[in-house]
Amino acid sequence: MKGVDTIARIRREFFTRGRAIKDIVRDLHVSRNTVRKVIRSGATAFAYEREVQPLPKLGPWRDDLDRMLTTNAGRSARERLRLIRIYEALRGLGYEGGYDAVRRYAKTWKRERASLTAQAFVPLSFAPGEAYQFDWSHEIVLIGGTTVTVKVAHVRLCHSRMLFVRAYPRESQEMEFDAHDRAFAFFRGTCQRGIYDNMKTAVETIFVGRERAYNRRFLQMCSHYLVDPVACTPASGWEKGQVEN
Repeated sequence: MKGVDTIARIRREFFTRGRAIKDIVRDLHVSRNTVRKVIRSGATAFAYEREVQPLPKLGPWRDDLDRMLTTNAGRSARERLRLIRIYEALRGLGYEGGYDAVRRYAKTWKRERASLTAQAFVPLSFAPGEAYQFDWSHEIVLIGGTTVTVKVAHVRLCHSRMLFVRAYPRESQEMEFDAHDRAFAFFRGTCQRGIYDNMKTAVETIFVGRERAYNRRFLQMCSHYLVDPVACTPASGWEKGQVEN
């Protein structure tokens, strides 16, 4: 079953960009039935529980395979071994699995290694409806004669710089979702992208570049509103300077 990130991309491609199903199938490498199911159901996630969890034979040998792949990548092109030779060397250590498992793992390893040098940026000029910026601030207010600290959600349109703010007692995920719902109702629409910092209610893991492992419920919210989330570089507040100001 496809993850919430793939479901979100399918929804954006179809509802926002108006692309045909066959084009989505070709670009995202998913089946027509999957695309139709996402579009017709309106769901942002599908639950699937595996009855039997397989135990891959490659698991105990991943450290050895990582070491071999890293060593091989550091060699010159002339001295570099073919993957079948690495597989044979792993078999010599006691690995009893097949070549396909090694090939799939090596492909994923190479893609993750390439992402370490990926460059990304956030543009400073925006088209109408292209993006908004979201952030929290802490404000001290007087309520009933008592000084309290409230958390204020800020949503700012990047093109028009129109601002929406709403105060909450905490920065919980439910209040974050409520702020989005009320902001989009106030703006009478959404944008194509949302620019965020790496708050825990949205981002679970930070990788190199723009790659993030987003929170599942946060991705479902973005999928519902057809918004593509973009996370800033840590400690780089200027990347969403409008809402920071």
